[in-house]
Amino acid sequence: MAAIRAERQRRQTERERERLARDADAIRARCQTLAGFFREAWHVLEPNTPLIWNWHLDALCEHLEAITAGRINRFLANVIPGSSKSMAVSVMWQAWEWGPKGLRSMRYLTTAFNDGPVKRDTRKCRDLILSTWYQALWPEVELTRTGETSFANSSTGTREGVAFGSLTSQRGDRLVIDDPHSTETAESETERNNTTRKFREGALNRLNDQERSAIVVIMQRLHEDDISGVILKLKMGYVHLMLPMEFEPERRCTTSIGFTDPRTADGELLDPVRFSRDTVDNLKRDTTQYAYSGQYQQRPSPREGGMFKRHWFEFVPAAPAATRWCRGWDLAASKKKPQTASGPAYTAGVRLGVAAGVYYIGHSVRERASPAEVDALIKNTATQDGTAVRISIPQDPGQAAKGQVLAFAKLLAGFDVRFSVESGDKTMRALPVSAQAEVGNVKIIKTGDPARDAWIEPLLDELGIFPAGTFKDQADALSRAFAEALAMALVPDVNIGSPVQVSAGAVSI
Repeated sequence: MAAIRAERQRRQTERERERLARDADAIRARCQTLAGFFREAWHVLEPNTPLIWNWHLDALCEHLEAITAGRINRFLANVIPGSSKSMAVSVMWQAWEWGPKGLRSMRYLTTAFNDGPVKRDTRKCRDLILSTWYQALWPEVELTRTGETSFANSSTGTREGVAFGSLTSQRGDRLVIDDPHSTETAESETERNNTTRKFREGALNRLNDQERSAIVVIMQRLHEDDISGVILKLKMGYVHLMLPMEFEPERRCTTSIGFTDPRTADGELLDPVRFSRDTVDNLKRDTTQYAYSGQYQQRPSPREGGMFKRHWFEFVPAAPAATRWCRGWDLAASKKKPQTASGPAYTAGVRLGVAAGVYYIGHSVRERASPAEVDALIKNTATQDGTAVRISIPQDPGQAAKGQVLAFAKLLAGFDVRFSVESGDKTMRALPVSAQAEVGNVKIIKTGDPARDAWIEPLLDELGIFPAGTFKDQADALSRAFAEALAMALVPDVNIGSPVQVSAGAVSI
């Protein structure tokens, strides 16, 4: 059997040589465009998989060609998983520039969130260049080094592949950043901020020429503050190609090179051959709402809202007279400590009432404030709310807690104040109030006075993209208020909460 397979391979190789000798000029002509090269070269790397071509690949190729032509040098592409985006950007483009375009001295630095994709795409590009097909057409591209993550040609062109966290001590004419965030760590604020910091502090330093070298970032959206989010919020000058799975007319993508998303109908699929309507519906059923929104719609929060949808909240002019009120707080450490590219976190307080199993959001306040300003904000808000409104404040863990409690006790003498340590993450804490909102048990009091109701839209905006949004302060304050209101509703005649109660100037611990 081995001998038979070897003979079949020999004959296939011979037929390929004959075809190349006969059709070389025609193949080279078709390879003058990157899209043409992609089509011609596909069979070398994927001999058993038919190429499914779609207009989004033309769009990717056209933007990469614009870089090769010197028309642009910063490019951000948000494209769905499984769309051959890495094959286009991290494999075909370099082989095309070295071969058909004759740019053999071009040096590439490629990176991804770990070395798995880096090795995969470096091997593919190297294997394509070493193939019989490629060498028959562009024999002048001679590799002198052929490592798994690093190779070079005889014209000083190189490719160096590194994991994103190791993006130091290397430089290139092309910096290709392909999915710098892992889907497993993008929700971690620490990991995400580390990645975006390395991008902002290190990417530009990796270029051979600040004016002519290019940076290409291609990725799916995983969070509002991922690298794409930073590029867009800071207006870093990248040409942005954004192609969601399902078309949203209000987000139609156009770019400076003349591209416009050709779709017209709301919900029209990006690639209906590769991803049919049934396939997309199954994806939406089987994956989480947040994953589909970010990875497939390129919007790191669902279109209709995340854990909270706007239409769940009914506006009412007032709460019943028997409503019992509390205000939950979420405290920011310092207004001088930056949280994200959008600025530091807020201190937020949400007033929530409960009556007959229905919850009423009566007010929300949020400010970026220093510790002294936070104290003033909480004291002034408590004074405006009145002593009948219970106050719930998060308690620091550890030895600092007693001093914090006593400080607030002194500040809020005469008010009913409860303290507790936060448990679980913000998303888990929000689940109970989200469940009540979904069934219509959370109302918003809207007076009809624009000045008095000015807090409503900022609150709904934050809730609408929670937990994917940059800021979660009001959502966390609402979760705390809900927990306290639930305790009040369950045991209406007994003081619940603790470990500290502040009443009439006395402190009990």
